[in-house]
Amino acid sequence: MSQHITRSVVVIGAGASGLAAASILTQAGHDVVVVEARDRIGGRLLSAPAAAAEGSLDLGATWFWDDERHIRTLVADSGLGSFPQHTTGDAVYQDAGGVQRLAGNPIDARSNRFTSGAAALTDALAATLPAGTLRLGTPVTAIRTSPSGLTVHTSDAVFEVKHVVLGVPPALALARIDFDSALPTDLVRTAEQTPVWMGAVVKVVAEYPEAFWRQGGLAGAAFSRTGPLQEIHDMSGPDGAPAALFGFAHASAARGTGRDFRTAVTGQLAQLFGPQAAKPLALHIQDWSAEEWTSPAQVAQLADHSLFGHRLFQRPALDGRLHWASTETARGYAGHIEGALQGGERAAHAILHALPDPNPEPAATTTA
Repeated sequence: MSQHITRSVVVIGAGASGLAAASILTQAGHDVVVVEARDRIGGRLLSAPAAAAEGSLDLGATWFWDDERHIRTLVADSGLGSFPQHTTGDAVYQDAGGVQRLAGNPIDARSNRFTSGAAALTDALAATLPAGTLRLGTPVTAIRTSPSGLTVHTSDAVFEVKHVVLGVPPALALARIDFDSALPTDLVRTAEQTPVWMGAVVKVVAEYPEAFWRQGGLAGAAFSRTGPLQEIHDMSGPDGAPAALFGFAHASAARGTGRDFRTAVTGQLAQLFGPQAAKPLALHIQDWSAEEWTSPAQVAQLADHSLFGHRLFQRPALDGRLHWASTETARGYAGHIEGALQGGERAAHAILHALPDPNPEPAATTTA
């Protein structure tokens, strides 16, 4: 029999947007629970330990930029280290005619990286939450309206709440959660067609004993029209350790190579950066299209990025109680970590405006 639990707010998804919303709401004194389908937090912020040196390698989000206010504030407040993306050196271009070296680096833009990996950001947000707020391994199966608000259903509990924050991609929410036809048709259509940031991407990180390409005057940046990796960047840590290159491939292209994908990747890296690139210490492959709690089955067909930040995501649904928060719903910086933080903040502030203050100031008393 399912437990019946009463809370003010349920946040669905323990990625950057969900944790940002939960942090704001709990600090304001509201009773919040965060339910996460995975057995880990972070969502698309995923860092793996390096094989040969101290440090982490990002298998999901990697960068942030100087004009991103929310993320820079969080990094500063949390005491997290950051460093600039390595861009020095020449880039490489590959097409059917072969490989050519480009003078300078027109591929990489100025950006920043997290010293301890991007997952340190969601770890820092989670550390602000009261004990017992997070429930991992808890997929949400249904959301229903009720006389007092909403009910959120999982396999072993029903949460009676006033508000719900959806910190997962809209298309995933529509694919995994039964809303009992309560959402407006235009909202359902828009959510189902909104692309999932990184949802159809395979990210590959090749780790090496040293950043040998830098010694040859290369930036570690490449663009390819033949693949399997379409773009490549330096992912080495501060001062070049751990040493790594990373690239993106379309999931369909990666699957098309079958068991030969690893061989195809290392062969391409050797063509671009020389024979040393053919034998990485470790090859980390993260297929985000295969992540059931990131990407719906039709993710490869979702290509209309103009739906990011759609006006329908800016206002709550279900009588103002269901709030969209993922990076895909952000008006600015959609697809960035900054967009996720903005989405979480937007949802939290809408709820703070709607709910009574849980810690009101006592009324002033006067004496005659």
